[in-house]
Amino acid sequence: VQLVESGGGSVQAGESLRLSCVMRGRIDSRNAMAWFRQAPGTGRDVVAAIYVETGNTYYIDAVEGRFTISHDNAKNTLYLLMSSLKPEDTGMYYCAAGRLLSVHGYNYDFWGQGTQVTVS
Repeated sequence: VQLVESGGGSVQAGESLRLSCVMRGRIDSRNAMAWFRQAPGTGRDVVAAIYVETGNTYYIDAVEGRFTISHDNAKNTLYLLMSSLKPEDTGMYYCAAGRLLSVHGYNYDFWGQGTQVTVS
């Protein structure tokens, strides 16, 4: 099982990026998927999460209205559309899969390697 992120990059404040996370292999316990962010010198914190079957979503206040999490079952891919980016959005972004929609990383069983987003 592999989660492979892509789509990161360096952008100016106010611009947009779309992150993708492709799942390779069968993951039985992936009822929920999430994007976490780790800024330099800080821990890994949830940014957005989604229940795959229902489409119910969760966002932290700092990204509500700017970021959109979605999942394409046919492509087995998780997305994070990030608009109106701010310098404080800078960090390594990781996708994760697990049984429960949770803000805690320990509830997710599978992780990608991360993709860097830098906003200046």
